[in-house]
Amino acid sequence: MTRQRRPPEELFTAARRGDRTALARLLSLIERGDDDARTVGRLAHPESGSGYTVGLTGAPGAGKSTLTSALIGHLRALELELAVLAIDPSSPFTGGAILGDRVRMQDHATDPGVYIRSMATRGHLGGLSLATPEAVRLLDAIGRKWILVETVGVGQVEVEVAGKADTTVVVVNPGWGDSVQANKAGLMEIADVFVINKADRKGVEETTRDLMQMLDLSDLPSEAWRPPIVPTVATSGEGIDHLWDAVQSHREWAGLSGELARRREFRMREELREIVTQRLGRRARQLCTG
Repeated sequence: MTRQRRPPEELFTAARRGDRTALARLLSLIERGDDDARTVGRLAHPESGSGYTVGLTGAPGAGKSTLTSALIGHLRALELELAVLAIDPSSPFTGGAILGDRVRMQDHATDPGVYIRSMATRGHLGGLSLATPEAVRLLDAIGRKWILVETVGVGQVEVEVAGKADTTVVVVNPGWGDSVQANKAGLMEIADVFVINKADRKGVEETTRDLMQMLDLSDLPSEAWRPPIVPTVATSGEGIDHLWDAVQSHREWAGLSGELARRREFRMREELREIVTQRLGRRARQLCTG
């Protein structure tokens, strides 16, 4: 006997009551991107706005997933509920995702105060799925006040994640390379907090100095936010409290300065532009094949 399909409205009501299965199905609808996805968006939008998004990005191998896991543990120790979106690379052949980040966060998988979801990039330029902002909005709407978005760190994702998060954390390692290469990668422009992970290795002082020189050369206005540099050892949890303090400080500054409102307005405009571009592209393909 085929189980009757639950409409998005029913799933949304159940998800707001804490039904994790309903939430998983809603996120799947968002990833699929059809009429049901638009229905979910319409349901979520009026209920969202109180959540705060923290993006974690950086080069592959920087230890982002371990750092994210340690940060989850710290937030849960503070009795905060959160959600995590782990954006994984898609296969260019099958569209399937590696989804390894969720495996590395299994310590928190059974915690009812943590919801972890891996999302495939589906070949989207920069590694971020077009579904990401809708997924963030849904998680906000169902009551998760803190949402961590960890990216794959390939292509233009370091730049793109800045438009998807309220606070952007850039993760580097000791011996990260010269400041010229770092600046080319765009990390200088998007970081609200720099984290030097694996700080138990040699080269922390040199990397700190390079980052400080980059910040000095950027000629930031006196009223601008100067990204702090936080050393961490994610495997042991060292420095995670200082990272959280830095995120909280940036959140306070962004709210008082008006930067948070500006970012969110920019995010909405960019999301609208992406939706229009996507629909125009779909329509053009239909015309070409019709």
